[in-house]
Amino acid sequence: MDIMKTFGFVLPTRIEFGIGCIAGIAEELSLLSSKKPLIVTDGGIVASGLLKKVTKPLDDAGIAYDIFDEIAPNPRDENVRAGAQFARKMKSDCLVAIGGGSPIDCAKAMSIIATHEGVIQDFRGVEKVPGEPLPLIAVPTTAGSGSEVTFSSVITDCAQKTKFSLRSVKIAAKTALCDPELSVSMPAYLTAATGMDALTHAIEGYTATCAEPIANAVALYSIELVSKYLRRAVSDGGDVEARAGMLMGSILGAISFSHSDVAAVHCIAESLGGMYDKPHGVCNAVCLPEVMDYSKDFCVEKYARVAKAMGMSFTSDADGAAAAVAEVKKLSGDVGIPPFSSFEIPEAAHREIAVKSFENLSNASNPRLLEVDDYMEILKRLSSKK
Repeated sequence: MDIMKTFGFVLPTRIEFGIGCIAGIAEELSLLSSKKPLIVTDGGIVASGLLKKVTKPLDDAGIAYDIFDEIAPNPRDENVRAGAQFARKMKSDCLVAIGGGSPIDCAKAMSIIATHEGVIQDFRGVEKVPGEPLPLIAVPTTAGSGSEVTFSSVITDCAQKTKFSLRSVKIAAKTALCDPELSVSMPAYLTAATGMDALTHAIEGYTATCAEPIANAVALYSIELVSKYLRRAVSDGGDVEARAGMLMGSILGAISFSHSDVAAVHCIAESLGGMYDKPHGVCNAVCLPEVMDYSKDFCVEKYARVAKAMGMSFTSDADGAAAAVAEVKKLSGDVGIPPFSSFEIPEAAHREIAVKSFENLSNASNPRLLEVDDYMEILKRLSSKK
């Protein structure tokens, strides 16, 4: 790391972390002078009963609210449009997103369209939001995306079958209410996928070519926390300490990549999500070990630091880099991440996936600069694993 490198760091979101902190949501709305919030969530949250954790404090405080729960697992431009129209119709003055990355990302995009003319694609890219969006409070129920503390949103363009990003400090949540108990009911498979998603954020945030010191520091602690607590959270969902460790690991990993970047794992995952609507966290989890293996010789010292954060011992940086790849593969297997073959992606589609991965803006941040043929080789290796 070049300690002389110039960088800036901003975290527009205030984080409230701790068991039971969701009880303070009415006060948070009061601080924003909100009289008519719109809760943004998905059907799974409603069916699980978690929504009541948010609505009860609001009911007790006599706060009127509306609910929009039509969010797809990979949030779509049509979800953004419908949600923003609903927010305008109900004259909502604040959004409260509860769920994983999908509701929170969708709420960020909705906050723009609810206050600006146009379609969400008009705001793709970096700092393209001219005015103030609706304020947002984020309530994560998973430990993976970390969207509650980032100022980016990833949306699927249904017509183009691709994903695009919005990045602006204006769409960041004003407050993130991070209550570990809200993730206790998350099933094991989802705990595993979101946990590996958090690990991907931390490793890519740390090893990205544009990483800076603060992003590096929080990434390493994120890696340490996920390595320590993910197996426990998967094996016993009621282990609140493990849930707290994973939630903090997710938050720190997200702070890292949002102030650095993601890289080739996300390039492939976003291509798969856009083309085949595959779950983002699972895509990251499946691709992470293979991309690490393909890139390790171009990032030896940092991969060795990853291994150290994961509790590995080694005698040289080269051994450490290899140990990092091996431990990530082992962790992925231990928590039951399925092989790439489970996606049932036809080999004929590999080139299109590779081209879209190469064209992703984050490709340039991978420690090994990848061409289309490199992505083809990674997909070939992934497909050979059973």
